[in-house]
This record gives sequence, structure tokens and C-alpha cells, in this order.
Amino acid sequence: MAKVRYRLQALLVIKEREKNRAAEMLARAIIALNAAKKKEKELIEEKEKIVKMWFESRDEMRREMDLGAVVGEGNRHVNYLRKLKEDEEKKQKEIDEQREVVIEAEKNVVKTRKEYIESAKEHQVMMKHKDLWRKKLQDELSKKEEKEFDELGTTIHQLRRWKGEKSNFTL
Repeated sequence: MAKVRYRLQALLVIKEREKNRAAEMLARAIIALNAAKKKEKELIEEKEKIVKMWFESRDEMRREMDLGAVVGEGNRHVNYLRKLKEDEEKKQKEIDEQREVVIEAEKNVVKTRKEYIESAKEHQVMMKHKDLWRKKLQDELSKKEEKEFDELGTTIHQLRRWKGEKSNFTL
């Protein structure tokens, strides 16, 4: 028997490629989300470090002022504290911007996950169709083979009858 080619093989290959592409895009989206979350965590840690430095500098300024430090030293501390507050505000702004990036990355993961699921379903449908087609083809071949064996048996039986041979079968 000649090998019969699945007529929708090209479409099946396309669906498989789409599924693989969607899986790759999903993986990239997840990696981007993890990177964005990591950066956000780093920014939060940097802000916490700035806040800690602010409290430490304020406490140091109070200790020096309690000991009777020079006014110029106080101004230096105040300016440093003001700079730390500005750094904290800038860092908070960066954190807020990074949160937006994280939210967008999460939306992208949801979108690419849906696309992957859809393309995987389409590929699965095509695979199921191919399996059903193969079973149907096998059934047709089995029926054809059965019919040919029946015809062959009938022909052999008729030839034996014409020659006068008795059949070994008894019904």
C-alpha cells in the first residue's frame, strides 16, 4: 500500500510553529516580569537604605548639637538631611514608575499566556483531527481488505465447486 499523506499536514506544521512561538513569547514575558519585579525590589531596598541613612544622620546631628556643635556644622547636617529627603523622593518616583512597568509586564504575561493556550488548543485540535483521519483511513483499509478476502474466498470456493472438490468446511 502506498503511504497516504495527511492533506492538512502544512496547516498542522503552521499550528505547531504558532504554538512554539507563543510558548517562546510567554517565556520571554515571564522573564521580563521577573526582571521588572527584581528591579522594583532593588529600588525599594535602595529607598529603605536612604531612609535609614536619614534617620542615622538626624540622630548624629542631634548628638552633635546636644554636645554644643558649631552652627555651621548644623547647617551641614540640615543640608545633608534635605539632600537625603530629595533622594528618597526621587527613589519613590522611580519605584512608582517601576510599579507601572511591573503592571504592564503582568498584563503582557496574561495576554501571552492566553495566546499560548489558544494556539496550544488549535494545535491539539489539529492533532486530534489527524489521529481521527488516520483511524478512519485504517478502518477503510481494513474494510477494503476484508472485502477483498471475502471475494477471494468466494472465488476459491467457486473454483473448487467447478472442479468438483468438496469443501473442508461444514456449517
